[in-house]
Amino acid sequence: MEPGYLALAVSGELAWRAERARKLLAACRLCPRRCGVDRLQDELGFCGAGARAGVASYHLHFGEEGPLVGETGSGTIFFSGCNLGCVFCQNADISQSRDGGVEAEPEELAGAMLDLARQGAANINLATPTHVVPQILEALCVAAEHGLRLPLVYNSSGYDDAQTLRLLDGVVDIYMPDVKIWEPDQAARLLSAEDYPQRARAAVLEMHRQVGDLQVAEDGLARRGLLVRHLVMPARLAGTESWVHFLAENVSLETCVHVMAQYRPCHRARDFADIARAITNDEFREALDAARRRGLRRLLGRGESLWRLITAGL
Repeated sequence: MEPGYLALAVSGELAWRAERARKLLAACRLCPRRCGVDRLQDELGFCGAGARAGVASYHLHFGEEGPLVGETGSGTIFFSGCNLGCVFCQNADISQSRDGGVEAEPEELAGAMLDLARQGAANINLATPTHVVPQILEALCVAAEHGLRLPLVYNSSGYDDAQTLRLLDGVVDIYMPDVKIWEPDQAARLLSAEDYPQRARAAVLEMHRQVGDLQVAEDGLARRGLLVRHLVMPARLAGTESWVHFLAENVSLETCVHVMAQYRPCHRARDFADIARAITNDEFREALDAARRRGLRRLLGRGESLWRLITAGL
C-alpha cells in the first residue's frame, strides 16, 4: 500500500494544498484558536510558531504503540510549540517554550524525513503537528520528490480544526489523536481551551472519515487508519466514560484505543490539588472496564497487546 501523498505529489495536488495551507498563516486560522496573527511575518500567537516549523528533535522512537514501531522504530519528528496549554504537560520544555527547537526551512524538514527513512523508520511520525501543517505539506512535497515512501502519522493533541484537516485528506495515512478532557469547564482549567471537547470530537470524526479503522499488514505494522489515545486522569477528570461512549456510538466499535496509565503530575500539575497525584490501579481498571462495556474491543492498556488484538482480527 503506497502512501496517499505520492499520487497527490505527482498530480500537483500536494503543492496546491501546501500553498492553500500557507495562506492560512497570514491571519492564522490553522487551529481552533484562530489567533489571527500574521505568522508569515513571524508574528506569534498562542503556539509560539512563526513562518517556519520549530523542530525540537527527530529520531527512531521505540516507545510508541507496537503497530507503529515494529522492529525498526517509528521515525518521530518532535515539533516545538503547541496550541494547547496543558498544566500537566510531560513535554512542557518543548511544547510551551519559545526556545524549544530549531526553525527549519522546508528542505531541512524534508531532510529530516529522508534521514529517518534511511535509518529504516517504519513511518514518519509527526508529533504535535497541528500548528505547522503548512510547513509539513511544503516539506512533504520536497521529500516525496526525493524518494520518501513511508506512511505518514499525524500524532496530535486532538485540538484540530476540521477545515485544516480536510487539507490533509489523502495526505495522512494514520491519524493518532489524543482525546483528553470531556467537560468544557475542566478543559478551560487544565488545557486553556474550553472548546477542546467539541473540537476534539469533530476532529476525530473527520479523521475517521478520511482513513477509517486502523489497518495492520501481515508484518504487524499499521498502514492506514485511526488510533486514538486517551490518558486516564485522577478523579475521573478526563471523562473516560463519556469519551468511550462517543467513540463506540459515533465513530466505530472497531476504533483502536490506547487507554494510557502513565499520568503523573508534571509541569504545573502540583499546583492543582485534584491532579497532584498519579492515578491508582483502580482508576485505570475502571477506565478499561468502561471501554469494554461500550463494546470497544481493540484496546491497548497496561498488560494488553494492541498488536495482538489487531492482528487477531478482533
